[in-house]
Amino acid sequence: MSDQFLYTTLLDPLARPLIESLSHEYETRYAESSLEAGEVREMQKYPPELFAPPDGNFLLLLRHGEAIAGGAFKRYDAQTAEFKRIWTRGDLRRQGLARRLLVELEAQAQRQGYRRIYLTTGNRQPEAVGLYLSHGYRKLFDHAIDPEVRCSLPFEKPLAPVPDRAVTFSPPFPSTTLASA
Repeated sequence: MSDQFLYTTLLDPLARPLIESLSHEYETRYAESSLEAGEVREMQKYPPELFAPPDGNFLLLLRHGEAIAGGAFKRYDAQTAEFKRIWTRGDLRRQGLARRLLVELEAQAQRQGYRRIYLTTGNRQPEAVGLYLSHGYRKLFDHAIDPEVRCSLPFEKPLAPVPDRAVTFSPPFPSTTLASA
């Protein structure tokens, strides 16, 4: 089995099934179908351009040409990338794919000059909380507060300093470059 990373855009047709699956997951876990009038669904909050270089990026993990995991980041502030949409296809969970994706996203954020990662996950995603805590992220919330009260769980992680050199965007955007995962 040969998995490959692909840096692309949220609009890439390869991403569509994964994004639709993530949208469905949000709707079922958080009952987003019962949003109040005028409230924006999670997957519609940010335009795709925010997840494009030079300030962001979007990554797919492909297996046999099919997206099996994905994630993105956008600029939070000058030193901080905000990770969003980290997702693994439901039938392929518990295989370390999200961990591999997280490691690659961190490396790319660092290559793009970021020194810190900020992210949030929902209170009904304990598997995501476990992933982030086991990967060195620090929680920015009071764990003693009832999870149903605090819907969004923020985390942060500092990135190792980058040696003094010009920041490169590797691979360039838009890209059809594949890298072994």
